[in-house]
Amino acid sequence: MLTKEECTQILMDTGVVAVIRVDSGSELVDIMRALKKGGVLALEVTMTSPGALEAIREASSIFKDEAVIGAGTVLDPETAEAAIRAGANFIVSPVTNFDLIKLCRRYSVMCIPGAFTPTEILAAWEAGADFVKVFPSSSVGPSYLKDILGPLPQVRLTPTGGVNLQNAGDFIRAGASFVGAGSSLVKKDFVKEKRWDDLAELASKFIQEVKAARTRK
Repeated sequence: MLTKEECTQILMDTGVVAVIRVDSGSELVDIMRALKKGGVLALEVTMTSPGALEAIREASSIFKDEAVIGAGTVLDPETAEAAIRAGANFIVSPVTNFDLIKLCRRYSVMCIPGAFTPTEILAAWEAGADFVKVFPSSSVGPSYLKDILGPLPQVRLTPTGGVNLQNAGDFIRAGASFVGAGSSLVKKDFVKEKRWDDLAELASKFIQEVKAARTRK
């Protein structure tokens, strides 16, 4: 299993986390293969998905050290522990739950809680978050991250909500460590119609946008 440091490095290097809902583990495998082909190596399975734990367990078993599998929409430490035992390499929450952060630190698993205001963001960071998810980013846009990082340059931020191919680079240039992309990356029609080559191509475009943005900072 990948170490926390290795997982962190992969997320930082690739710059994109795919956030998806899945109906089955087998569907996740096909999605993951397509994303991996396009260069996206981090997959966040939302716990609101049917069979999420089973999907995480299956993906972790198949891809092992080739991909970073995470659990998203985690609201409490009990769910986090179940996801970690299923093989999750990182835990993401839309909110800041201090007990959840404490549990992730106990297991040496990356924790990415959600926060919005400067006070919430700093509180999550000082509690031990590895990154803080600015959510919902669609409400404020890339400039908000830049504004936050002015007085809080030590915090590592990642936006989720409203991130797409057109603005992913803007978020990176504003200071995001990486971006989380959901339906704009894992398009429902691609999955439904099993258009895996199209999904791989779109994943590659996201990766290229991030790389280009980092060279133009």
